[in-house]
Amino acid sequence: MIGFLGDFDLAEEAAQDAFAIAAERWPREGTPANPAAWLITTARNRAIDRIRRNRTLAAKVRLLEMPEATEDEMDETTIPDERLELVFTCCHPALALDAQVALTLRTLGGLTTDEIARAFLVPTETMAKRLTRAKRKIATAGIPFRVPPPHLLPDRLAAVLAVVYLIFNEGYGGRGELAAEAIRLGGALAELMPDEPEVHGLLALMLVNDARRAARFADGEVVLLRDQDRSLWDAAAIARGRAALDRALALGGRGPYALQAAIASLHVEDEPHWRRIAALYGELARVTGSSVVELNRAAALAEAGDVEAGLELAESLELDRYHYLHATRAELLRRLDRVEESRAAYLRALELVHSEAERRFLQRRLAELR
Repeated sequence: MIGFLGDFDLAEEAAQDAFAIAAERWPREGTPANPAAWLITTARNRAIDRIRRNRTLAAKVRLLEMPEATEDEMDETTIPDERLELVFTCCHPALALDAQVALTLRTLGGLTTDEIARAFLVPTETMAKRLTRAKRKIATAGIPFRVPPPHLLPDRLAAVLAVVYLIFNEGYGGRGELAAEAIRLGGALAELMPDEPEVHGLLALMLVNDARRAARFADGEVVLLRDQDRSLWDAAAIARGRAALDRALALGGRGPYALQAAIASLHVEDEPHWRRIAALYGELARVTGSSVVELNRAAALAEAGDVEAGLELAESLELDRYHYLHATRAELLRRLDRVEESRAAYLRALELVHSEAERRFLQRRLAELR
């Protein structure tokens, strides 16, 4: 729809109209043989109606006046392919990298502005303004809505990988459909760009982490890695992830996704080698300059036995809006028997957490403090 209209807001409104009509009609008339084709055709018709009513957008009507798509004509693979095309379309180098990523996450429809803001660790109002500016720039600059030719795909790869990874991260917190979609997009990227090590690194990272999905939650509460029931892990997914990691390394991959995949692979060893994990986090921090990566290195140092070094590193990071910082501090302070400081850190983490499963976990840990 965006490719036809060249207007994010109009396409979003038309899609919402189509889903509203489906919710009203389908229970009464039955679901059509090809729901995707029905929704696209209905959304396009609603868009035409809106454009005609506004009159000032008559030029866009000519773009939309094409033969109607019928259910029989619609290829079942069109929607998944179009989602990947949309990622590349939105990740236009005319926009700043963070704007490319944020706009694509919003346009794909999986994440709200609030969820995107949390991913970027900024206030919702700030992210809303960024999205508005990005849409305005696309409109005024006349950025074309099409997949770039193959020789230009690498120019957009960093943003595309960031989008897929953030979709996966949102799904990893409990929204399984988003994690599955991210893995599907990662597989499609690996077929499209088979010689890019970071593509295989990202796919490996998602597969290995998602393999633990069934063990990550119990009784509505998040379960730490060391406490997970390993019999619930998907061994086949781990094997596929490690094969993708091997491919990334064979291609010379030492980028952020290949490094994270290597760390994830070490995490699922029978006895994780925490010193090696901490060293890899150190390399990853040098590559990315990320404070979140440094926080993970702090946790790994603590797991390796140096709790005080881990706490010192964690407390040097400027991540006050990030609930994992306070949850990590709380755990390390607890291990050092600094109970009152640990309690204060847990309370701060509870102020910031959004996941109910994680909230219950933090509440239990807080109650266990003596």
